[in-house]
Amino acid sequence: MRLTTRQLIWAGVIASGAIVSTVVVAADHDEADTTSFSDKSADIGDLYAFHEGGRMTLILTFDGYKLKSETPSYDPDVLYGFHIDTNGDNAPDHEIWARFGENAAGEWGVQVTGIPGYEGALVGPVDEVVSDDDAGVQVFGGFRDDPFFFDLQGFKDTLMTGTLGFDPARDFVAAKNTGAIVVEFDQAALSSESIAVWATTGRR
Repeated sequence: MRLTTRQLIWAGVIASGAIVSTVVVAADHDEADTTSFSDKSADIGDLYAFHEGGRMTLILTFDGYKLKSETPSYDPDVLYGFHIDTNGDNAPDHEIWARFGENAAGEWGVQVTGIPGYEGALVGPVDEVVSDDDAGVQVFGGFRDDPFFFDLQGFKDTLMTGTLGFDPARDFVAAKNTGAIVVEFDQAALSSESIAVWATTGRR
């Protein structure tokens, strides 16, 4: 297991606080009055799950629509979860948990546990890919360009006039960032060709 010194330091920082969470389930892109609407760190934007070349990738976005000059909203009290059902009973057979932590220097790190086929936690600084090359797993926690497309003006025009007014060249989300947690691992660790994936956030 090849973990850098910085990853080991982050393991100590983030492991210092346990989370007992209440679950908040929502994905709203700022347009719905959900439980987490005003709680930016816990506000789910999108969930992506895809596989290619025997690799499974899961992405959860949160706290979206931030300009690149704005400060990310990391919160050590928020727990992010990926839940994977592999047998069709609508209950999770795998649960991946992620959370952020801050050290004494004010630097943020991310910890991810429960990765299928991997024992222990991957821990490291935000905005960096953290990996265990021997196990073939890697994670990322930080801010990235928001992949969602939305024509906000077209949406407003459509509501006002009752006539579709969307312009595929007009993207309100362009040049805006979102928080993202990315987990990649071997698809074979799921032992299933058919899966269901959902995400939750919880606050202690």
